[in-house]
Formats: sequence, structure tokens, C-alpha cells
Amino acid sequence: MTQSTAAWTVTPATALLVLADGTEIEGTGLGAEGIAVGEVCFNTALTGYQEILTDPSYAGQIVTFTFPHIGNVGANDEDIEDLTPAARAGAVGAVFKSDLTDPSNHRAGEHLDAWLKRRGMVAMCGIDTRALTALIREKGMPNAVIAHARDGVFDRAELKRRAAEWPGLVGLDLAREVTSGQSSTWTETPWRLGDGYGRQDAPTMHIVAIDYGVKRNILRLLAGLGAEVTVVPATTTAEDVLAMHPDGIFLSNGPGDPAATGDYAVPVIRELLKSDIPVFGICLGHQMLALALGARTVKMHQGHHGANHPVKDHTTGKVEIVSMNHGFAVDSASLPDTVEETHVSLFDGSNCGIAVKGRPVFSVQQHPEASPGPQDSHYLFRRFVNLIRARKGEPALAER
Repeated sequence: MTQSTAAWTVTPATALLVLADGTEIEGTGLGAEGIAVGEVCFNTALTGYQEILTDPSYAGQIVTFTFPHIGNVGANDEDIEDLTPAARAGAVGAVFKSDLTDPSNHRAGEHLDAWLKRRGMVAMCGIDTRALTALIREKGMPNAVIAHARDGVFDRAELKRRAAEWPGLVGLDLAREVTSGQSSTWTETPWRLGDGYGRQDAPTMHIVAIDYGVKRNILRLLAGLGAEVTVVPATTTAEDVLAMHPDGIFLSNGPGDPAATGDYAVPVIRELLKSDIPVFGICLGHQMLALALGARTVKMHQGHHGANHPVKDHTTGKVEIVSMNHGFAVDSASLPDTVEETHVSLFDGSNCGIAVKGRPVFSVQQHPEASPGPQDSHYLFRRFVNLIRARKGEPALAER
């Protein structure tokens, strides 16, 4: 009688995460087969994984989710944040702790693994994400390669070489890769249960949004407050923006090194500031506004990625819990006297907001639109709109 040895057989790893220092982490492959290179970060959000993975600010990054149960709400066609899904602007890879379960949410359209495959994203599960997070906290965000092969066959030496030789995000302009290809008009308003997304068909103001990697929910919130939003590519000139006669100018979020994108974006922002048109920036837009005003940016050790970050608004004295996604920050000590610091992180004291004294110009590091995350800082969109309304002689909206 022949005894089966199936129970003794070790299933070969079908995915590898290879760090730049040569560390190999084995797991189970998910999503698309192939290889992707990027910087590994961790995100502490408990939900909203689809919005996270499609946020263009994550371009060039492999996202490790600290929450273990990812995938149980499935995926759908509504919870994406990049403007052109076919371009796949967003994270290049994903790392999960547990196996993906079947979806159990009424909005689910498909299994997360099927969605990852369709999007062409390399992912893996079955690793100790707590240990990986601890490594990032200790040593910083490493460059790495994530690879998925169903047969478990990898050229490990080649993967180590690629991880070690990838130059990283410092000095890398990624806004050109994720920005819109041409100008467009945005009218979609925020989602409501039972109704889905609405439409702004009676705008009262015109906002030009410079797209460095903008998220959809930012544009929805602006449209929901009465704006017709014209989205323009990252390389649009100040002359072209002003020729559109905007009531307000928005500087969007985006990926990469702000100093690199700033080579062409900062001169444009400086010209726009001369117009005295209200300006609002988020994330990368915040960082490049600071550069345009004479400050500098720095690379962070582990960055801020999650939906539970406490930030204090010095203009109100209130603390809000916000979503964040950034690996670079504005150096508070470099802010000129003409600029005041409006928001700070209560985790590490880093800068989270600025305003130009006596001018209708401000920006924040966090993502007030959330998606995913709390809505504590939605008021910032009304603050921006109120600057526009004041310029037009209209009464202010209540911020809170």
C-alpha cells in the first residue's frame, strides 16, 4: 500500500518581495503575474483598500496593509480614484497578511484578486506584515521588487539586482506619468447612498485644477460646492491657466519628489500667485506651493500613510483625524516670514499646512477629501470656496 506524502509537501512560494539590501520575503502570489519595482511603505487604514491602490500619489510604491483582513468587501467600479483607470495610475504592488476571502458586501462587483488581475497589479499575501512594518519603522522605506509567478520559479539574483539598482523616489518626477493627457471638464458630485454620484449642472464658479495626480473625490467635493472644474495637465503654463479666467486655482496631490516636479511646476505656480486669484493645494500641491514661496522639502524616514493621523489646525485650535499619504514633507524651519504654519502633525510635529499672510493662498499636506478616511477636514474645501465667494462679494458658507 502506497502512502500519500501530500501532507508532507511544502507548497513553493509563488511570490517574492526582494528588498534592496538582499532580504527575500516569500509569500503567495495574487493579482497579475510579473515583476514590479518600487518603494515599500505601509498603510494603517482599516478600509478603503481599492481607493488606496488607485490613488495616483502611490505611483512608484508597493503598499503594505497593516490591517490583516483585506478583500472582504470585494471591488467595484465606483471606488477608484485615478482619473483614467486604463492608465493604471496608482500603486505598483500590494502586500497583504491574510488570504483574500470572498466578498460579503452589497456593493461588491467582483473578487479583489480578479480586480487586481484586471488592473495588472502584482500582489502577494501570507507574510508577517507586522514584521515588515517594524522593519520600515526602524530602517525607513526600502526600495524593492515584488514578483509573482504561479510556478514559483524566480531568477532571484536578477530580482536582487533590480531592487538594488532602482534609484528610488528622490529626484524622481512621477507627475508627468500620472497626469491627464489633455484638459477636461469635471462635473461629478459626491456619492450618496441610494443615489450614487450626482452631477453639477448649475455651477456658480470656475476652478482650474492642475493635475499632478489628482484624486476623483477632490474634484467631486469641489463640484459639490458649486464649481465647474477644468482639469489641466501638470505641464500647463500659467498663461494658459489664466486664459481660462478661473475664479480659483487648485494644485492637486500627486506622487514622486516635489523638488523634481517643481522644476517645471514651481515657476508656473509663482506666476499664478501674482494674479491674486485664490489658490488651494493638497499633498504634492502643498509641497510645491511651499517651494514656490521659498521653502524647501525633505524626504521622510517612513512617511505618513493611513486614515488615522491626528492633525492640529492652528487657525481654529481644533484637532482633526485625517487621511495622509506622503513620503516627502515641507521643512517648517524653511518657511519664510510671509508664510504662516496652519496645521501640524501630532504624531511627529511635521508641517501639514501653510497660508500666505494677507493673501487668498493656502495648502495642506493631508488629504481632506479622504476616500478613504474620516471627513474631519472637509471644511477646507469650503474654506477655499469662501475665498472665491469673498472675491466675488458673496456671503461665506459655514465651514463646519
